[in-house]
Amino acid sequence: MIQLETPTSVPMSGSCWAMAAAIKGEDDIAATWVGDGSTAEADFHHALTFAAVYNAPVVLNVTNNQWAISTFQGIAGGERQTFAARGLGYGIPGIRVDGNDLLAVYAVTRWAADRARSGNGPTLIELVTYRGGAHSTSDDPSRYRPRDEWQAFPLGDPVERLKNHLIQRGDWTESDQSDLESEMKNTVNEA
Repeated sequence: MIQLETPTSVPMSGSCWAMAAAIKGEDDIAATWVGDGSTAEADFHHALTFAAVYNAPVVLNVTNNQWAISTFQGIAGGERQTFAARGLGYGIPGIRVDGNDLLAVYAVTRWAADRARSGNGPTLIELVTYRGGAHSTSDDPSRYRPRDEWQAFPLGDPVERLKNHLIQRGDWTESDQSDLESEMKNTVNEA
């Protein structure tokens, strides 16, 4: 699987790459990611059209983190309908998933990838999450949203949710978590 990210032209590139792989008889698929704001760009819709017409083996992911760089996702049409629903107009299955639930994201992505590999075409996945911090180093989110808004987001921290789930199942402990965090901090510091 090839993974492509960000600029709005990426979904189109991903769809074209996936189609080329299919024409060659390969079982590779493409997976692309764009933000919610990018769905208002023409390139996004060109990619959906191409993927639908050619039944491209691609998984198109929209990260709906509630905010483009400085505008609420509703500006891109997110309040009228879900971003996942945009796929339906192109004949592409659209699925909206809790982007802060690692297991749900894995299950939907696995299904979409298997679907693409078996020749059933593209899938559009909307990953609902929240961007708690700045969009970039040049962004000051306090200028366009309340500073503590992220605390009210109902889906919670994905790492904390997974940790709690694994602890509840008996597969993980607070000590395991602490050890892993220390190991990761050391790895980053060494790098």
